[in-house]
Amino acid sequence: MMPRRSYDQYCAVARALDTVGERWTLLIVRELLAGPRRYTDLHADLPGVSTDVLASRLKEMERDRLVTRRRLPPPGAAYVYELTPRGRDLLTVLGALAAWGTADLGEPRPTDAVRAHWAAVPLMRRLAAVPGLPGGVVEVRLDEGAFHIELGGTAPSYADGPAKSPDAVLALPAGARALPDALGDGVAEVTGEGPLADALRGAGARSGGIR
Repeated sequence: MMPRRSYDQYCAVARALDTVGERWTLLIVRELLAGPRRYTDLHADLPGVSTDVLASRLKEMERDRLVTRRRLPPPGAAYVYELTPRGRDLLTVLGALAAWGTADLGEPRPTDAVRAHWAAVPLMRRLAAVPGLPGGVVEVRLDEGAFHIELGGTAPSYADGPAKSPDAVLALPAGARALPDALGDGVAEVTGEGPLADALRGAGARSGGIR
């Protein structure tokens, strides 16, 4: 592992970038926000990263107390990486970056890899901004697959794949994952019964979007 480079500036922004400014670090955080992941799973969902760079970044993130590594109990018996509380605090940073970067997203390029759960961070931020939205589990369905978001508690969280018993299902057609206001652009459809589904439909109705 290479010694950590520093900007050597007495500034909170510079100190933060000393820790998370290396290439791939924040994208590893994005993946681990969904929960513990094996090295092979991380590598599969980070197209373009070499095995050496991924291993190096994970060691650096362990050193900086952003992630921990532990062994799963049998029958799994595999090692997984997971975020520490300090690592999870980067959710707000990624949410702000996603909101800022959405304007440059546009249509997918021919060389772009796509994963459904990459839409989770910006959508969590959008859902958290809906006034009076109750807690519960929202399953999000995209052409590329599905993930689910759990609302309530201190901060929203997400996991890859469908939910076992979602309180609401939010279906977004092709291209909608790139929209900054998917809930209000007339492209989202909500199904389900109960307070959470009703609140999502109500939010869309107020903004002219969800049906």
